[in-house]
Amino acid sequence: MSDIIVVGSGPAGVSAALYALRGGTGVTLVAKDGGALMRAAEIENYYGFPEVISGEELVQNGIAQAKRLGAQLLEEEVVDLAWDDGTFTVKTPSHTLTAPAVVLATGASRARPDIAGLADFEGHGVSYCAVCDAFFYRGKDVAVLGSGEYAVHEAVTLLPVAKSVTMLTNGAPVVGEIPEEIVVNEKEIARFTGEDTLSAAEFKDGSRLEVQGLFIAIGVAGSGDLAKKLGAAADGNRIVVDENTATSVPGLFAAGDCTGGLLQVAKAVYEGAKAGIEAVRHVRKPGIEKLPLQDVPGAG
Repeated sequence: MSDIIVVGSGPAGVSAALYALRGGTGVTLVAKDGGALMRAAEIENYYGFPEVISGEELVQNGIAQAKRLGAQLLEEEVVDLAWDDGTFTVKTPSHTLTAPAVVLATGASRARPDIAGLADFEGHGVSYCAVCDAFFYRGKDVAVLGSGEYAVHEAVTLLPVAKSVTMLTNGAPVVGEIPEEIVVNEKEIARFTGEDTLSAAEFKDGSRLEVQGLFIAIGVAGSGDLAKKLGAAADGNRIVVDENTATSVPGLFAAGDCTGGLLQVAKAVYEGAKAGIEAVRHVRKPGIEKLPLQDVPGAG
């Protein structure tokens, strides 16, 4: 039995693990992969890196750091989360783990439809975050794949930067109000094409749209499925937390993209650190008023 289970091995999850480990608790990191960050080809807006770093490298560096400090890593998908009498049970396909505190840091839902060519251009013209990568597509023709409010939000984010923005709904009806500057294309997509980088979307009717960038925005930006299993408060797929990253379930904390807001590494790292500290407080002082930050071993 661990003191704290952290679900997710991206920036939020690893930061939570680091601060919990420094607080003297045992931590198990459970994650199948590093999430959307693993697919980011270039990151150049995160503090401390004078040169561009890939998302995969940043994730692997974080995991190595957590393991060096004593975190246990279980590379499996979490399929169930339960809570009974102050103890959480986390289930994966082959393991059942228990702990008095859990940090959810699973990232936002970034669904990828099964369209030919799409996976081939991830990191080479295909992105999952407009605010993260819009800079790389300034003055270019871009598209957003999706039809819901999340897709509209991503399209609006791209408008001030891109030459043109087209929403590709792949046959689905659009949800929400669309600014007139955004073109809506509801044709069903056959494939995405290009050589080294994405260059076009080809439709089933034989037509073609030239694009230099594609942003995936299927569904809702936030995944609270595990929290909902426990009856934790949620807003859509966004997990609702207080200023201390605590959910409405005692001992359950959430950090990073799954809480909504700015989907950036910097925000995820801060929330993860806060969640790790608060999880230590919960484990050490259950039912007692929270201690000042400086009283938590390793804090700061």
